[in-house]
Amino acid sequence: MKKIWRSVVAVWHFYRDGFRKMTWGRPLWGLIILKVIILFAVLRLFFFKPAMAGMSDEEKSEQVGNRLVGNNSKDTLYIK
Repeated sequence: MKKIWRSVVAVWHFYRDGFRKMTWGRPLWGLIILKVIILFAVLRLFFFKPAMAGMSDEEKSEQVGNRLVGNNSKDTLYIK
């Protein structure tokens, strides 16, 4: 167990020291994180609309039940 713990600590020190010594890396990581947040926000707003918006709880449960059981004929793909 001590050997594993030493390895984990060594890896932690390696990354900690590496991030402390970065010059260009910090702003680049900040830019990457900002771009990912913006990307997911834009995708969520414009492309992933809530599928069950405006439905009552009964309608939602019926919809989910139909999807799970497979009774929804318009979603079924038939291959001949």
